Amino acid sequence: MALRTKAVIAALAVAAGLVATPVASAASFYDPPGSLPARDGDVVRSEPADFYLDPLKLLKVDATVNRVMYRTTDRDGTPIAVTGTVITPKGPWIGVGQRPIVGYAVGTQGLGDHCAPSRQLAMGGEYEGPFLKGLLLRGYGVAITDYEGLGTPGTHTYVNRVVSGRAVLDSIRAAQRLPQAALPDSGPVAVAGYSQGGGAAAAAAELAPAYAPELKLTGVAAGAIPADLQKVGENLDGGLYSAFLGYAAVGLAAGYGIDLDPFLNARGRAMFAELEDYCTIPAVVRYALTRSSTLTADGKPLTDLLNENAQLKAVVAEQTLGTVKPGVPVLVSHSALDDVIPYSVGQKVARDWCARGATVRFAPNLGPTHVGGAVAAYPGVFAWLEARFAGLPALSTC
Repeated sequence: MALRTKAVIAALAVAAGLVATPVASAASFYDPPGSLPARDGDVVRSEPADFYLDPLKLLKVDATVNRVMYRTTDRDGTPIAVTGTVITPKGPWIGVGQRPIVGYAVGTQGLGDHCAPSRQLAMGGEYEGPFLKGLLLRGYGVAITDYEGLGTPGTHTYVNRVVSGRAVLDSIRAAQRLPQAALPDSGPVAVAGYSQGGGAAAAAAELAPAYAPELKLTGVAAGAIPADLQKVGENLDGGLYSAFLGYAAVGLAAGYGIDLDPFLNARGRAMFAELEDYCTIPAVVRYALTRSSTLTADGKPLTDLLNENAQLKAVVAEQTLGTVKPGVPVLVSHSALDDVIPYSVGQKVARDWCARGATVRFAPNLGPTHVGGAVAAYPGVFAWLEARFAGLPALSTC
């Protein structure tokens, strides 16, 4: 009995990211080859995988699941390999036209390679599993990117706008080109995401017309969009989700080749190094209420540094969303009670898109906290996606 209890505790710890997962059998899959295919979205390799809703692996999703590695393009134009997951429902598509594909951008997973969604789905530790199951129940194919550096070598470029949006769009291309997925190669597609994923989905909406014009994108649903990282950072500093501010600093620095060590004290350097080993839940617990002023060399908050240093300020400004008109209808959801990303940030990106002539539906809710806002938005996102794939007119609140 004691051995069984220990096994259960170990499984829960692995799924929660409290410990790194042994992935020796999968290590070679996540190691990119010396050369990549010619086109963004081309599949490098794939293998069958599983999708469990719980860490004890009692609730297996009945679908065709494939782990994939595919080509995308980094922020600076360099071809890179990222991994992800493509899931196809086993039942027939009974809707209008061809089976749609939803490119789903996950929220914050962490920086450790063991936090990658493609690994968490197989271990039953992906906290967005229930929403993904909802997409599958509606008959949609689903493509989920691991983003740059999450699973594959290098540091995850957390909240880097361009590379995140490209990775999402290329995950859809990969799903269309993967024979084992048996998904239409030119059918209707949509993008959805929340929090970090909301930012990636919003970036995909802005990038799609130029970067992936061949995709038959019908709409983008983006929730709790971190459209202004300066304001988001000020809200996070010293709060329950202080780890997210550290994730952003590490991710932005990695994406732009910036050495943060001169700006940090010994405690800050140690924390930022540790962050690369923790997934979301343990990182939130470990670093809750940490004030960034206790991590910097000059004792100033990180947000002051991001605003005062010309190089860092330019990097943060480059991540701003709402400056480019999306070419398709957009649903923006946000809770007025969000404790991570200020409601005013989501409200502003919707207004900015409206001012540029986009079709935007702003859908506020009163879900308690950041997590509650996601749950409260789910029904509306499902209904909105169904309307887009049915070819119904998109209503705007502009």
